[in-house]
Amino acid sequence: MLYPECTITLEDVQLQLGLLVDGYAVIGSAQSSDWGAVCYKLLGAISDNINGGQIEMGWLRDTFPELNNDSTDLEKIRYARAYILEMIGGYLMPDLSRNLLHLRWLLKLIDFRTAGEFS
Repeated sequence: MLYPECTITLEDVQLQLGLLVDGYAVIGSAQSSDWGAVCYKLLGAISDNINGGQIEMGWLRDTFPELNNDSTDLEKIRYARAYILEMIGGYLMPDLSRNLLHLRWLLKLIDFRTAGEFS
C-alpha cells in the first residue's frame, strides 16, 4: 500500500496552535545598546549571562517558576512575558542548541494587545 506524502500547512499550524496566520508578520531585527536594561524593564530581572542579546532558557525557567495566588498584576505580566519567551525560544524560533534565546523577541511583548495581532 502506498501512502501519499503529507505536508504541514499554515492552516494546520493555525488549527493546532491557535496562532493567527493573517495578522502582521514578525519581521526585521531589533537592536539595543543595553539588553540588560530591556530585560530588567520588561521582566523585572537581569540575567547574569547576556551574550550578544541572548540569554539561557534555563535562566527563564529558574527565575519565573510559578505564579503565587497573591501575585501582583505586574508580576503576572512579567511571568506571561517570560512564558511566551520560553515558548518562542523552545518551540517557535529555537536556536540549534535549544538553550539560548535572543531578547529581541522580548521587544515584541511590550504591549500584549499589539502582540496578539502578530502572525
